[in-house]
Amino acid sequence: MRLLYSFVWGLSLPFAVFRLWWRGRREPGYRQHIAERLGFFPAYQKQATIWVHAVSAGETRAAEPLIRALLASYPQHHLLLTHMTATGRETGGKLFADVSSRLTQAFLPYDINWMMRRFLRHYSPQLCVLIETEVWPNLIAQCKELQVPVTLVNARLSEKSLNKARRLSALMLPAAHAISAVAAQSNPDADRLRELGISEPQVTGNMKFDVTPPALMAERGIALRRSFGERQVILCASTRDGEEELILAAFQEQFPLLTEKPLLIITPRHPQRFDQVAGMLETRGIAHVRRSTLDHDTVAPIASNVQILLGDTMGEMYMYYAAADVAFVGGSLVPLGGHNLIEACAMGKAVLTGLHTFNFSEITDQAIAAGAALRVDGARSMLREALALLGDDKKRNDMGQHAYAFFLQHQGATARTMAILAPYLS
Repeated sequence: MRLLYSFVWGLSLPFAVFRLWWRGRREPGYRQHIAERLGFFPAYQKQATIWVHAVSAGETRAAEPLIRALLASYPQHHLLLTHMTATGRETGGKLFADVSSRLTQAFLPYDINWMMRRFLRHYSPQLCVLIETEVWPNLIAQCKELQVPVTLVNARLSEKSLNKARRLSALMLPAAHAISAVAAQSNPDADRLRELGISEPQVTGNMKFDVTPPALMAERGIALRRSFGERQVILCASTRDGEEELILAAFQEQFPLLTEKPLLIITPRHPQRFDQVAGMLETRGIAHVRRSTLDHDTVAPIASNVQILLGDTMGEMYMYYAAADVAFVGGSLVPLGGHNLIEACAMGKAVLTGLHTFNFSEITDQAIAAGAALRVDGARSMLREALALLGDDKKRNDMGQHAYAFFLQHQGATARTMAILAPYLS
C-alpha cells in the first residue's frame, strides 16, 4: 500500500509544484524555498537537533510554549522547525525572531521516500515532534529506518478523520504503530487514537492554553477599540468559506432595525480569502474598512458610517479579541469542525460557537459547561445572541470572567508534554 502511495505521490509531483506557483500569486511565500519541498536544503552544521513539525500558522502558534520549553531545557540542542504552509513559516519567523540563532526553519519535503531520506540525513535530528495531526506514512517509515523516534503531541483526531484513516488502514496502521509516544489533547482524542492503532496515548491537554497573549497585541487592541468611538464590537473570528455569506445576510437583516449599531469585525481564517470577503462586502454595498489600510500602532478614528472592519492581517488575532465585547469563533456554522476557543478565553471574552465543533468537541463542551461560551444554531441566532449580550453587561462580564478562569484552569499541557519527550532527549 505504501508503494502505491509513493507511486501516486511521484505522479502528482508536477501538479504539486504547479500548485505552489499558483498559490504564490496571492501568497508569495509559496514561490520561495521550493527546493526544500523537493529535498534540497542549505548547508547545516551537524549538531544535536530536535525537530518540530508544525504544518501551518495555527500549529506553529500552538507549538510556541513547547519550543521555548525545549530551548530552555536543552541548551545544548538546536531546534529545527518545519512547515508546509507559507503562513506557518512566516508565523514561525515572527514568533521566534528572538531565538533565531538557535532555531532553523525549513519547509518539509513532500512525502516521497527519497526526499524524506535526504531531509533526515541532512539534518540528522535526534527526535521528531509532530504537532496535532501530521501523520505522514513515508516520513514515519524513514524515521523508523534511520532510528529517529517519532512523537505526536497536542494530538487531536476527529471522528471524520478516524473514519478516513480506517479506509486507508493498510497505509495508516503501520505509521500509527511506528509512533513512539503520543500526547493527546483530550480523552475523546485519545480514544480515537487508540482505535487508529496507537497504543497508550497519554492525555496532556491542549498546549494553546499555555500560550501567553502578547502584551503588544493587547495594546493594539485598546488603540483599535478607541478608533471605534463609543460603539460596541462583535468579532466573528476565523471564519471559513460559506460562513461569511451567512453572517452578512443575517447582518443586513438585523442591523438596520437597531438604534445603537455596534461594529462587526470579520477575520477570515485563511489569507487567500481576504480579497474574496472584501468582494462580498462590496457586492452587498456594506460600508467597510480593511485593517491593512490602517496604521498598525496609531489608529485614526473610523468613520461612523463604517459597519464592518475586515481583519485582513495575520498574527493579530489577540488584538481583535482585545478590541471586541463578544466573540464568535468560526468554522462552526458549517460542518468544518470549528476552531478552538482558547484565544478568546485567554482575553476574557464572552464566546459564541456554532453547532459544528467536532474537531474540538470536549474543550467546547467544557467551556459551555463552565459558563464561558454559548452554542448557537446559525448565523441569525449568533447575531441575536451577540446583541443580547451587548445589552446585558452583567451576563457578558460574567461570561468573560468564566472564560478567563477556564483558560487558567487548563494550563500545564506543555509541562506534561515535556515529561513525555524527556526520555528521548537524555
